[in-house]
Amino acid sequence: MIKAPTILQSLLASRDDLTHNPEVNNFGGKEQECLYLLKRCNNIEEFKQVHARFIKLSLFRSSQFSASSVLSKCAHSRWENSMNYAASVFRGIDDPCTFDFNTMIRGYVNEMSFEVALCFYNEMMERGIEPDNFTYPCLLKACTRSKSIREGKQIHGHVFKLGLEADVFVQNSLINMYGRCGEMELSSAVFEKMEFKTAASWSSMVSACVGMGLWSECLMLFGEMCRETNLKAEESGMVSALSACANTGALNLGMSIHGFLLRNISELNIIVQTSLVDMYVKCGCLDKALHIFQKMEKRNNLTYSAMISGLSLHGEGESALRMFSEMIKEGLEPDHVVYVSVLNACSHSGLVKEGRRVFEEMLKEGKVEPTAEHYGCLVDLLGRAGLLEEALETIQSMSIEQNDVVWRSFLSQCRVHQNIELGQIAAQELLKLSSHNPGDYLLISNMYSQAQMWDDVARSRTEIAIKGLKQTPGFSIVEVKGKTHRFVSQDRSHPQCKEIYKMLHQMEWQLKFEGYSPDLTQILLNVDEEEKEERLKGHSQKVAIAFALLYTSPGSIIKIARNLRMCSDCHTYTKKISMIYEREIVVRDRNRFHLFKGGTCSCKDYW
Repeated sequence: MIKAPTILQSLLASRDDLTHNPEVNNFGGKEQECLYLLKRCNNIEEFKQVHARFIKLSLFRSSQFSASSVLSKCAHSRWENSMNYAASVFRGIDDPCTFDFNTMIRGYVNEMSFEVALCFYNEMMERGIEPDNFTYPCLLKACTRSKSIREGKQIHGHVFKLGLEADVFVQNSLINMYGRCGEMELSSAVFEKMEFKTAASWSSMVSACVGMGLWSECLMLFGEMCRETNLKAEESGMVSALSACANTGALNLGMSIHGFLLRNISELNIIVQTSLVDMYVKCGCLDKALHIFQKMEKRNNLTYSAMISGLSLHGEGESALRMFSEMIKEGLEPDHVVYVSVLNACSHSGLVKEGRRVFEEMLKEGKVEPTAEHYGCLVDLLGRAGLLEEALETIQSMSIEQNDVVWRSFLSQCRVHQNIELGQIAAQELLKLSSHNPGDYLLISNMYSQAQMWDDVARSRTEIAIKGLKQTPGFSIVEVKGKTHRFVSQDRSHPQCKEIYKMLHQMEWQLKFEGYSPDLTQILLNVDEEEKEERLKGHSQKVAIAFALLYTSPGSIIKIARNLRMCSDCHTYTKKISMIYEREIVVRDRNRFHLFKGGTCSCKDYW
């Protein structure tokens, strides 16, 4: 059976006929003919045929434009092994120019071969070929992705020497590189020196803040950007701002960004849509996140991971498992992030049997290597359910090296279930691996406090002081009239402090009529009961609720974000308050959302 000729073979045949025509049988005509064929190449095999034609007609060595065009087509095609072939094409160019080196650098950066890209730059400098403003953005991207800050600083020096420091594309790349490599001062310095800041400049700075987890700074910058005249945020800046909204609980700003996107962009891409899903679930709006998710034409692993993680945060473990099954039916292979989300969902909903099954399936499939994070989730799942012996066996039989993640998870559950014997084993192993985390000493101290082992408490807290470790204080954030208010325990710094504490006193009287009595075991200090009661009254979550009750309209939902897990007394307290004042109260702590309504909580007291 004779195979039909490919489109390129047909074109080659027709072009051979044209070469007999004296009108095109000249150097310029041959070059245009080959360049036309070059554009039509769809794979590496077709490209090789056209490359051979350039060589046969002596165009490759006699025309710099032809040689550069051939190289560019190959290096930027992203065909399989195209960069290997591009390297051989490059070596065949007698006198490569700046454009050719830029082509190779860009090709290797696109292929994630960052070290090779930097090597080509070194060769470029050694051969005395001067880079231009197209060289550095790509090169700095390589430094950013590979976290090569030393090389990045050297390249910044070259930029300065060549007088390209005022080029806006180079400046934006420097801002991004320094920010992503943790050098925020240098990133800010480049940004502040810019005479003309574009939307990309602001987006680079906003993204740098997000990369460092500076969520509040990110939102401040984004606000400044929006106030700039004639500037509209790029999609990348919007995605960064949405990430900051998700991590600070700034729902109103997140909704404003969503509205802006809908008004100004006809079709949102998958990255933006996934960011919106993530923002809404982390700001407590699960229904809105599901609505966006269900309307998406295409979904990827990150989209499913955001949705499964969101369902987990809201205690919807069974829905998360159904979503996981749907993902597999769509032909998407779960990665390690998705498995972490599913295992967390099982853990937060007490689905022990299902969590074990998911973990075993992951091991059986063999496509995702289990990490300490996966084992930590399994240990957490078993520990929450009170299966501490099985959790310890899981740690001891891990196929990878034990680390602080799994022991910290195990210690936390030993504290919750007040198992001092196993807790001491966990504490000993944890401190062997990580002795510079103040949270670990505090966790150990709290475990001993619950058991009233005050000498051990003192020893743990002394270690924190001796090592100079600083503990992040617990706080609660509540958004009122578009502004966020942050409270710490016993907070008296707020301008409305007097009104807040009057409200707290009123709430106490109401609670007594409902049979509430404070859980003094939550004050882990060796003080008398009266002082314990006073300390318990001023927990940051209670202060935030009092403020919200004073300054939000009756019947509106109160949303609170915490940086630490809430104590059981605050949980009971908030349930009662939701019933007394007939308000829905949504509290997000480190691990999940709690929806308090009518005296009950969505977690069903399992957290």
